[in-house]
Amino acid sequence: MELKVIVIVGPTCSGKTSLSLLTAEKINSEIISADSRQFYKFLDIGTAKPTQNEVGKIKHHLLDFLNPNEDYNASKFEKDAINIISELHRNCKIPIVVGGSGLYIKALVDGIFDEVDTNENYRTELLELKKKHGNNFLYELLEKNDPITAKNLLPQNWKRIIRALEVYHITGKPIWKFYENQKRDINFKFYQFGLNWNREILYLNIEKRVDEMIRVGLVDEVKNILKMGYDKQINSLNTVGYKEIIDFLDGNITLDRAIELIKRNTRRYAKRQLTWFRKDERIKWFDVEKKDQLFEISDRIVSDLNNS
Repeated sequence: MELKVIVIVGPTCSGKTSLSLLTAEKINSEIISADSRQFYKFLDIGTAKPTQNEVGKIKHHLLDFLNPNEDYNASKFEKDAINIISELHRNCKIPIVVGGSGLYIKALVDGIFDEVDTNENYRTELLELKKKHGNNFLYELLEKNDPITAKNLLPQNWKRIIRALEVYHITGKPIWKFYENQKRDINFKFYQFGLNWNREILYLNIEKRVDEMIRVGLVDEVKNILKMGYDKQINSLNTVGYKEIIDFLDGNITLDRAIELIKRNTRRYAKRQLTWFRKDERIKWFDVEKKDQLFEISDRIVSDLNNS
């Protein structure tokens, strides 16, 4: 029997959380977070986590379960999400996966390869090249060795680029060859839906959200995380909103400049998210101009599921 899974994607500040809550309430289901920063405890305001009230109404999974210095990746997410989805199906519920982290969504929908060993010396060499020459240098190196994989990545996906280069270095084969032979023992049917806003309206929403984050205490949130003893260089804090506030706290920039950079970098991130998701022709897109439309979109998602 085909086991259905709803997947809701889109850029930051597009209403994914609101849509997932509306839909979960209508079909009496639960939500699995696929936001790679909402996994972490204490990173609340800057990641726009669902509120305690929202989490109290609809059960959420893979939310707020890691310490900021813990390692987590798409491969681990795939395994954890599949286990939760399977449990929800056993309870006769259709899971709702929601998030803007494209790699994590892809890992769940298509599977992720993680069988070839690592080569720490070569990985260190690549990290040094990144530090010296930047992300684009690694990306161009991947284009020369494995253009097919490079075509499906962005220079910002430097961790996946390093992994692809590492696999090629160890095996002499491009990583996509291993993906091609990968099989998973699951029988899920993923119904993917995306929220597509008019860009000017989306950017305005982003600016309003950033102003609200500052108003409700983003600066104090970052201060408190650092006071707990977490190193400001950890991966979870290398995130839009947090890294700019850290620069402000270090005295490198003014608060006004930090806010300006958060808005700019969030707009850029939203653009990269859309670029990633638009490559997947399986996603059904809904054009949105105002949040009131999310009620209708939720009805259409439920209708699509019932009629499939």
